[in-house]
Parts: sequence; structure tokens; C-alpha cells
Amino acid sequence: MTFTGAIGTACMFPLRAIIRACVTLRIHPNILTLVGVVINFLAAWQFAQGRFIPAGFIMLVANIFDFIDGKVAEETNLASRFGGFWDSVMDRFSDLSLFIGVMYLYSQLGRTDYVMIAAFAMMFSVMTSYTRARAESMIDKCKVGFMERPERIVLVMIGAFTNRMGAVLWVILILSVVTVLDRIYFTWQVLNSQETNKR
Repeated sequence: MTFTGAIGTACMFPLRAIIRACVTLRIHPNILTLVGVVINFLAAWQFAQGRFIPAGFIMLVANIFDFIDGKVAEETNLASRFGGFWDSVMDRFSDLSLFIGVMYLYSQLGRTDYVMIAAFAMMFSVMTSYTRARAESMIDKCKVGFMERPERIVLVMIGAFTNRMGAVLWVILILSVVTVLDRIYFTWQVLNSQETNKR
């Protein structure tokens, strides 16, 4: 077993216990998703107050709910198409709230430059999700590019725990721009190939 694999296995012990408790208590997975969003709002508030390390720990708790809701849905046979839609929409609320918290902090500090960097990072983060969703309404899959939501969340937590949020925002922005452009190009390639084959 690899070192990272061992860490993952160790982390699954408490998570399995939480999942079992939720299944036993018949807590609906959509409720767990909503709780995760509310907790992320608390993390955003901590960011807005400049309390980065507490925000990072709160994000860790929020992402526990983000992880277990799907597992509970499987265990209780409550997985549904609406559940997937609900989870996706709530994820967007969580992500945007964190960016808003950081933007508020920088606006209070008079750092207009970082307000704009955070705003552009937020815009391209949304576009990362949108380009995939729009592309997959026309083609089978569009998962190209590095900067998806898990990577973005990990980077934000790294920024919180290291107090290097400015640098992290630059990384998120640059990689999100590359991912959006990559998905646009990939979709163009696939659609162009399909049209060529029809001729």
C-alpha cells in the first residue's frame, strides 16, 4: 500500500462510522448536502473576517458532508437524478460563497487588485463547470483540464492553512483559464469531427 493510500484508508474509518450513523438515523442525503453548504457559508464568513486557519478547519468539516452525502444516498437507495442536480447546485453556492468571503476581506483591506483577482478566479471557476455542463449536452464527456472542483477546494484550504491566499488565487485563476480554454477547444474538436464524419 502506498503512503497516500494508507492515509486514505485511515481517513475512511471515521467516515464510514459517520455514514453508518446517517444511514441508521435515516438522514436524507439531500439534507446532508444542505448542511455542507451552510457550513461552507460559515467558512466564508471566517474568510471575510481574515481568520484563515479557522476557515480551513471549517472547510474540512463541510467537505465531510460533501463526501458522505453520495455514499449515504447509495446505502439508503435514495440516489436520484434530482439528488445529483441538487448536489451540483449546492456545490456552486458553496464555491461562490468562499470567493465572496475572500473578496469582502480584500475590499476591507483596500486591496482592489486582489478583489479583482478573486473575482476573475470566481468567474473562471464557474465557467469551468459551465463549459463542461454545456459541452456534455452535445457530446458524451468533457472532463479535460486540471482545475476541477476537488482541486480548487484543496487549493483554497492550502491557502487558508498557509495564509497564502493571494498566491493560491493566482494559481486557481491561471489553471481555471487553461481548463476553460481546453474544454472549449476539446468540444470544438469533437463536434467538428462529428460533422466531418456525417459528410
